[in-house]
Amino acid sequence: MFKAKILLIGPSESGKTVLANFLSDTAENVGGEYTPTQGVRILEFESQPEGNSTCEVELWDCSGDFKFESCWPALLKDSSGVVIIFNPDVPSHLKEIETWHSMFISTQGLQDNQCLLVAHHKPGSGVEDRRLPLASHLSKLPICHSNLEEEPEDVRQAFCRYLGNVVNAMSESREREEMSIIT
Repeated sequence: MFKAKILLIGPSESGKTVLANFLSDTAENVGGEYTPTQGVRILEFESQPEGNSTCEVELWDCSGDFKFESCWPALLKDSSGVVIIFNPDVPSHLKEIETWHSMFISTQGLQDNQCLLVAHHKPGSGVEDRRLPLASHLSKLPICHSNLEEEPEDVRQAFCRYLGNVVNAMSESREREEMSIIT
């Protein structure tokens, strides 16, 4: 059974913890008072990625506060994938996710299918799955619009598709490693 370490990163107050709790079935409600994550929270659960058998998931809910930047290299170690979460209703988030991409994805050499952008719409925001003005390197990544009040299962299905891509990339990497040992 594969064990996937997925980092949830992005600007402060973008909805990372709410999504982490939802995806791991940790919390019943999606609202509540905002409490910033200090450093990182690790949630472990099993999931059925699309097209694959069950896998163990470590969801690392990372703080969006740059005061924890010195810890980021340790968080990145052995990560299988990265999900960048942002609030599309906050204009500064569109620029800030470029920084998150360069620090967590470009430096790791992850494939596009090991990354996912989540435009997380907060309750009552008047969700629109509109085309977002993303930088060209970000527009190549798969994107999911998240609205946990109206379409929670769409978010779960998008995550399962993404997790399937991550597990496939892990499997291919393992096969390449095994072949290099044999030859």
